[in-house]
Amino acid sequence: MIGLARGVFAPDLPASRPEIDALCDALLDALDLDGRDFDLTLADDAAIAALNGEFLGLPGPTNILSFPAEDPDRPDYLGELALSLDAVRREAFLYGQPPGLHMARLLAHGFLHLAGLDHGPLMESLTETAAETAAVRLGLD
Repeated sequence: MIGLARGVFAPDLPASRPEIDALCDALLDALDLDGRDFDLTLADDAAIAALNGEFLGLPGPTNILSFPAEDPDRPDYLGELALSLDAVRREAFLYGQPPGLHMARLLAHGFLHLAGLDHGPLMESLTETAAETAAVRLGLD
């Protein structure tokens, strides 16, 4: 399920239901995770800061949070993601990247965490490949 936190509005990002569905499908396909279920909340900095504090004990906002599934009865369920659309905009501007491509990169990173990968060269390579593949497929670059 994909949800939008109250008060979040993102006309400049691929954040409508059809756009985010297509982006997530393209990323899951590129990561060989197609057919897997997940929950995604699109949030602002305030909402993600609250989640970051509550679940990780860290102050302030972050760009994406991943909560891997812990339910052996649902093997196709990856878990939950929370993505700050404020962070997507801010970081895309700072890095000089198209916002849609940066959003793809953050979601790919989150999906890889849900699949059990940790930070490192393999995760970085898979993230970049999936984000670029999805961006080209959907015209986000």
